Amino acid sequence: MATKKAGAVAAPKAMSLHIGLNAVSAAAYAGWTGPLAACEFDANDMAAIAKSKGMQSTVLLTKQGTRAKVLAAMRAAAKALVAGDLFFVSYSGHGGQVPDTNGDEPDKQDETWCLFDGQLIDDELYFELGQFATGVRILVLSDSCHSGSVTKAMPTGPHERAMPSAVAVRVYRDHRVFYDKLQADVRKAAGGVPNDPDTALAHVAASTRLTALSSKVKAAVVLISGCQDNQTSMDGDHNGAFTEQVLKVWAHGAFKGNYGQFHAKVRSGLPSTQSPNLFTLGRTGKFLAQTPFQV
Repeated sequence: MATKKAGAVAAPKAMSLHIGLNAVSAAAYAGWTGPLAACEFDANDMAAIAKSKGMQSTVLLTKQGTRAKVLAAMRAAAKALVAGDLFFVSYSGHGGQVPDTNGDEPDKQDETWCLFDGQLIDDELYFELGQFATGVRILVLSDSCHSGSVTKAMPTGPHERAMPSAVAVRVYRDHRVFYDKLQADVRKAAGGVPNDPDTALAHVAASTRLTALSSKVKAAVVLISGCQDNQTSMDGDHNGAFTEQVLKVWAHGAFKGNYGQFHAKVRSGLPSTQSPNLFTLGRTGKFLAQTPFQV
């Protein structure tokens, strides 16, 4: 039997989580179900990439995409992964907002992912990322709208992946105690200091708060979002517009560039009304130089 040589370095492990919601629970969203067409396709297609790279994948589609299951999957990965390992997360669904009670958002709104039975607030996501060990690589692809302020009527073609602002108001009114407590709990767990992941990720490269922000997240985080904060991500029949471009540029693994080049090519394939952003947090230099999805 072959034995491992003394001092041999274990190969990196990789886990992935893929969330795709074509609808949400009316009970959790003031009667709104937010129907979309392509989010489950997006999740399955991202999972296919992950599996082709040997990642241990979890896929949560629509009714499975609950707060409890998403948080459980993230916490399991945080416990299992160590420096050099990879955690790949993809989210496809609606983005929303709830009023900020922590004082960490300039616009007084916290961005959310609209999970099936309730929203996942950005403060929560940032806190969960902070539980990963130093040196873990985390890739997040989010095909949703994070502005939550769009009031246009839905077009007849692809749908905007944003919870309507009127619905957001009703959802917060009906579940205010729940969402306010979530923010308070995250702030308490983080030591009383509010941390906004969108601000951190968007401005960390130029911000004087770099040291403080980086100290909260020990992992290396790369987030590519489907659009800017003041834009919307569009749904489609078979994939969201952002995910469709990701798949096209990836080309079944034919793409050979790094993350910056990958983001640039994805962005170039979308209209000016939807411009994907590349955010980083932590020591991401080596991570960004790698080919996307490299384990």
